[in-house]
Amino acid sequence: MQITRQSEYAIRTMLELARAPRGENISTRFISEKQDIPEDFLKKTLKLLVLAGLVNTQRGACGGITLARDASEINLADIIAAVEGNIALNVCLAPGYKCPNQPGCPVSRNLARAQQAMLDELRKESLADMLTDSRISY
Repeated sequence: MQITRQSEYAIRTMLELARAPRGENISTRFISEKQDIPEDFLKKTLKLLVLAGLVNTQRGACGGITLARDASEINLADIIAAVEGNIALNVCLAPGYKCPNQPGCPVSRNLARAQQAMLDELRKESLADMLTDSRISY
């Protein structure tokens, strides 16, 4: 499994917004230039982040984008799910999917454990945690 370029851009965008002072609107142009993300693609990505309730947008001369929640309340799993949809290693693990091989499928059971471990890791640190990690420089 590999996250898409759009998820990568969403993560970089969210980290950029988390760096800004709380409530300060950041322009799409600033994020685009700072993170080297094509502005049109960034706008499409931002729509998904708005729908997920992760960012707010404001139009006008003083407009821009802000985090909808505190950076300490947003993690990588939130961002990836906003762009990709529910995170599932296999369709059999997607919410609501009725697998004809259940119950008792040994593959599903193993994939479920792997998926839970991945989700636990993606939820472990918030954006704020990532920015305070001294090993990371953006």
